[in-house]
Amino acid sequence: MKFCVTQKSTMNGTGDKRYYSIGEAAAIVHTTSETLRHYDRIGLVKPSMKDKWTNYRYYTDEDIVRLNTVRALCLMDLPLKEIKRVLEYDSLEEILNFMNMAEKKAEEKIAALQYSRNKIKAAKTDYERKLQMRETASGIFIKEFPERIILLSDSLTTPALDNLWNYLGSFYNQIPPDSREEFIFEDQAGIYTDDTTTRLFAVCTHYSNAIDGLKTLPAGKYLCLNCNEADKDAAIHKLDCLARKEHGISPAFIIQMIVLSGILQWNYQIQIFVGR
Repeated sequence: MKFCVTQKSTMNGTGDKRYYSIGEAAAIVHTTSETLRHYDRIGLVKPSMKDKWTNYRYYTDEDIVRLNTVRALCLMDLPLKEIKRVLEYDSLEEILNFMNMAEKKAEEKIAALQYSRNKIKAAKTDYERKLQMRETASGIFIKEFPERIILLSDSLTTPALDNLWNYLGSFYNQIPPDSREEFIFEDQAGIYTDDTTTRLFAVCTHYSNAIDGLKTLPAGKYLCLNCNEADKDAAIHKLDCLARKEHGISPAFIIQMIVLSGILQWNYQIQIFVGR
């Protein structure tokens, strides 16, 4: 008798159902054998056959469909007790109503996961950019930037631990409440300096023109030099002299991008526009 059951678990005999061992069934539905044993114990999905000598469980194609349905419902964060109740529906109206609700929840979860994925990708890109900036050679180099729209802070002039901790929050706070949804910022800090102004700024990816403090950094080539706090003034002077001497440019503004070098430390990349 034991031999016949084992054969049935691997055969597709004419007129016979195909039977899968618990390991095979678990692999098909991407779960574990222990999970299937638990489903059996609580009456959620019982195998169509058990060997009375070995107590081995065997599953049919119909059981596999039920197991896949359970897995899909588990991905919607439904508790097993609720899933068991749903699987016992015998009303088409009840089933249709549930399917409508399930579709809506699935769409909401997909949207939430997509949002999280985009945030993670943006953070990854930002840290890759910061790492690239940190690892750039210590000498002067030229780098091309696209046009950047920045919003100057209405009060902050120098970076500090207290304002960098919640950097973008201070910029959202200076935007009128009815316009905040129109603004999105890169997770990036910098200092803008011209003949009359020195202000911290945030780089806008979405913005509204109906607000004071917006400036456009032109696309083109920038002289760049990485430095720390102690060397910053010397680095600015060095780039300023080079821009005037070799590029014939009298810099209209200077950008000091803040490059995080640790949780509580930062350096700078000085940037001076020298043309398109």
